[in-house]
Amino acid sequence: MGLLTIGAFAKASRLSPKALRLYDELGLLPPARVDPVTGYRLYAPEQLEQARLVAWLRRLGMPLARIRHVCALEAGPAAQEVRAYWAQVEAETAARRDLASFLIGHLSWKDPAMSPTARPLGIRYAALSDKGLVRESNQDTAYAGSRLLAVADGYGPQGAPAGAAAVDALKCLETDSIPAGGLLNVLEDAIDRAGQAVRGITGTVSPPEEAGTTLTAMLWTGSQLALVHIGDSRVYLLRDGEMFQITQDHTMVQSMVDEGRLSPEEAASHPQRSLLIRALGRGADGTPDVRLHDARQGDRYLLCSDGLSTVVPTEEIHRVLTDAGEPERATRELIALANGSGGPDNASCVVADVMELQR
Repeated sequence: MGLLTIGAFAKASRLSPKALRLYDELGLLPPARVDPVTGYRLYAPEQLEQARLVAWLRRLGMPLARIRHVCALEAGPAAQEVRAYWAQVEAETAARRDLASFLIGHLSWKDPAMSPTARPLGIRYAALSDKGLVRESNQDTAYAGSRLLAVADGYGPQGAPAGAAAVDALKCLETDSIPAGGLLNVLEDAIDRAGQAVRGITGTVSPPEEAGTTLTAMLWTGSQLALVHIGDSRVYLLRDGEMFQITQDHTMVQSMVDEGRLSPEEAASHPQRSLLIRALGRGADGTPDVRLHDARQGDRYLLCSDGLSTVVPTEEIHRVLTDAGEPERATRELIALANGSGGPDNASCVVADVMELQR
């Protein structure tokens, strides 16, 4: 078979002539020959497979620069690259879905406390942080108050003050009134202040990217908990005897699990399991996950740094949260378990119970 005109090639590949001209200019899909007299682009039949691949990748929404990279790969690596791209799209979609859910829930939610028969709820809480048995200092910060619960896990030369500064920037939420319909704005403003505070500290480090902090916090609004999460500290919810992890780790290893490149078992022992892809610090992606959780009487929440969650098995965390009565006792037992497993890292936790307030 001879060369195909751009019109015939466009029809066979399901790409428009306009798109083919653009891809030629970008070096993505150059024609096999250009007629020296007419300037017409002519394509070889064996180029159809790559053209169809480009068409399908465009339908996925993949940027042209990334398509060029995929087309330069062998089939196996190309498939991995498409899988990685789609995992990124799904993660971005999930973030937008969380934001949409937040807005829908916040705008349509009716405060049960407005009912004359409703019983007001509050939280009972405790926080504890320990440097562990190996580290020379404690770079974690744990805080619990009547409205704010927070854990920050600093890293790098200024990790301790970075984590403390991030939490301090949120403490105004303990006393500031939140205008009706303004919860999301209040949280975003608080996160901006936390990021600025951390960057002010880590900017003194060279290079500055080597220092920063995670930040996981929950704000009690009276019958809901607003979650802000950046990094690999975690929040667990114990409800009706079942325990759920309600945060997603922002780590390279977790992204590889999401993309299907690692199993959860492989991730647990991966040498780079603590490598963050989101954190607060100069040069870091500080985009938070933000969600709303309706609280129920009897709920128990645990916020913890990875010095606890990566050392203490999930079933042991579940057992302590179930059996320990007071939040203070639960925090002591959890830290003891982390140190009993060698205490290789700083460990911090906040335990909060949702309970009926006495009138």
